[in-house]
Amino acid sequence: MGRHRPLRWAAVACSTAMVALGALGGASGVASAATRPSGGSGIEAACGPVARGTARCFVERLVNPADWRGTHVRADGHGATNGKGHGGGGGSATIAGYYPSDLLSAYNLSTASTSDGTGQTVAVVEAYSDPYLASNLATYRSEFSLGPCTTSSRCLTIVNQSGGTKLPHGNTGWGTEMSLDVDMVSAICPNCHILVAEAKTASLSNLAAAAAYAGKHANVVSNSYGGSESSGETSYNADYTASHTVYVASAGDSGYGVEFPAAAPSVVAAGGTTLTQDSSTARGWTESVWSGSGSGCSAYEPQPSWENNTSFCGNRTVADTAADANPSTGVAMYDTYGESGWIVVGGTSVASPLIASVYALAGNASSLGPDAAAGLYASTASLNKVDSGSNGSCGNYLCNAGDSLSGGYNGPTGNGTPNGIGSF
Repeated sequence: MGRHRPLRWAAVACSTAMVALGALGGASGVASAATRPSGGSGIEAACGPVARGTARCFVERLVNPADWRGTHVRADGHGATNGKGHGGGGGSATIAGYYPSDLLSAYNLSTASTSDGTGQTVAVVEAYSDPYLASNLATYRSEFSLGPCTTSSRCLTIVNQSGGTKLPHGNTGWGTEMSLDVDMVSAICPNCHILVAEAKTASLSNLAAAAAYAGKHANVVSNSYGGSESSGETSYNADYTASHTVYVASAGDSGYGVEFPAAAPSVVAAGGTTLTQDSSTARGWTESVWSGSGSGCSAYEPQPSWENNTSFCGNRTVADTAADANPSTGVAMYDTYGESGWIVVGGTSVASPLIASVYALAGNASSLGPDAAAGLYASTASLNKVDSGSNGSCGNYLCNAGDSLSGGYNGPTGNGTPNGIGSF
């Protein structure tokens, strides 16, 4: 395949689903919470419906970049502009989607991003492989003056699910996921090293194996994928638990409903918001619930001691925190494996690596481990509360931000979005 050959994502979704079914020996039935083929009008999902026991990636592309509703901040964080040059790039063409400088401004991370992260490794767990990942990352980092992160310098390491160098076969849908993940780590924590752990297939068992390996070799592990809950999911919880590592996972892109591994009690579940620049506020930004964000009450996972206990949910509640995920206010990323270069994407696949990178900036992963989410409930001062929007019709705080519990907790956005690194 040529590097710039366009590929329709609908075909990718179909191919991915067929691979998944083959991996399950022709099993019938499609995962109920991961069946939405696209994120709505003008939005296409990179990974389509999958069979039970298989996960799909949670990245969604804005079909027409001209539909992007965001605006860019200047390099000094004041005002808005439509051109490039603020945040790094010096090209002449405007790139739609939020830049690193926009995200750092929105989440009060500009100072930490510059000074922190050295010595930290953020791992991203993926399925399949992307032969252009390193070169695409180089383009993204060069565009935004983030400094190089290469395999030769060992800043970027790409391995299979066991840590070996024989990588799985390629998949363009998951390839877009990979590029998004490494771009978001670079945007938030440019001083961090990046480990890419590639599972042989998108089965929950192979992804869990990759996650377990990553947990032994990284400070923070991001998992931008998920599958419908099942009674067998708890058997994988140990693969997302490490005494000195923080695991983060996307809450899902299909609206109200719970996905695994975000439901695992040892994982920080990352929901999604619509992020909009707003000069009328002291923060300069506003956020509301993205309607696609996953949330709810797990059917199988026990409730951690630090989580809210209400009559609506006696088990694990999703999510714990959140970040930008609406493709209409999505981020800029670079991908030439099935795409033609710069595209605008969203999905909770944006939120997971972003949140994981905030933990890396904070540098406390070794002391937090599987109780990392507890700090988001105990220390909420450094979080932006989200009090508007909904992702479903559950009739309570599990899907409605307006019904938030005392302290501001609601299902789709958890305890809120980052306001610096204090709560992480």
